[in-house]
Amino acid sequence: MSLYLVTGGAGFIGSHLVDALLKRGDTVRVADNFSSGKRANLPSDIDLVDGDLADDGVAARAVAGCDYVLHQAAVPSVPRSVNDPVGTNRANVDATVQVLVAARDAGVKRLVFAGSSSEYGNSQVLPKREDMRPAPITPYALQKWTGEQYCTMFSSLYGLETVSVRYFNVFGPRQAPDSPYSGVISLFIKAFLNGQAPLIHGDGRQTRDFTYVSNVVDGVLRAATAEGVSGEYINVATGGRVSLLELARALQLITGSNLAPTLGPARDGDVKDSQADIFKARKMLGYEPTVPFEEGLRLTVDWFKAQRQ
Repeated sequence: MSLYLVTGGAGFIGSHLVDALLKRGDTVRVADNFSSGKRANLPSDIDLVDGDLADDGVAARAVAGCDYVLHQAAVPSVPRSVNDPVGTNRANVDATVQVLVAARDAGVKRLVFAGSSSEYGNSQVLPKREDMRPAPITPYALQKWTGEQYCTMFSSLYGLETVSVRYFNVFGPRQAPDSPYSGVISLFIKAFLNGQAPLIHGDGRQTRDFTYVSNVVDGVLRAATAEGVSGEYINVATGGRVSLLELARALQLITGSNLAPTLGPARDGDVKDSQADIFKARKMLGYEPTVPFEEGLRLTVDWFKAQRQ
């Protein structure tokens, strides 16, 4: 039985990883400062380190004795990074370095880092492949790319096995809809269920590779133990793309709303189109997305409805 540390384990993706690990019988520790994560997302008896991972003492306590580290802790918001590059750099870069050092010193078998599709920038080439040159256009994207570079360097310099898994617009239950920095799907669902028209920043033709959270969880857990992947960057997504106007239409049908979205000014740093090439994940991890977009939307809407009740 292995001991897994899930940093940011009280957050959206992190808490789903915790659930999956516990379900299959692994021992789990969570490190979180609850800046965005919620205690309600965690079992009451979970082994918890409550603190800021940019503090070396907190990072060392969190990693001690662990076999694997799934490093999800971050401020996962492009707009917030634009507004606060210093604060988000501490959370996304400084904390990552501290966790890497702690993992190296503790003899961790492997660290899996949560990367981001934003690292590809506004390249017109689709789908996005891991061998494309990164072109970050926001502090968040640069911070994620920097984290990946630190991981690769720790693998080559110190022998710590690392894998960077690049996420593409993950959605699902527990994704907070109560912030302007929340994911677009959670914001759209909240609006439709409240009888309001959702707001689209831009013309709505921008496209995203929306990926249901259980697909991402499967990819991350595979990356933790797959052979021959240390030092790699791997996209984990669906390989498709959907426009925001198409997303709104799909949610109208699921929620029974007849409200059309309103269009507002585009946001600084928003990428026009995003779609993953998942050949590498299929080849190296044996990964295959199992929950399609429409099914994921229905599951997510059902969860939001249950929360309202």
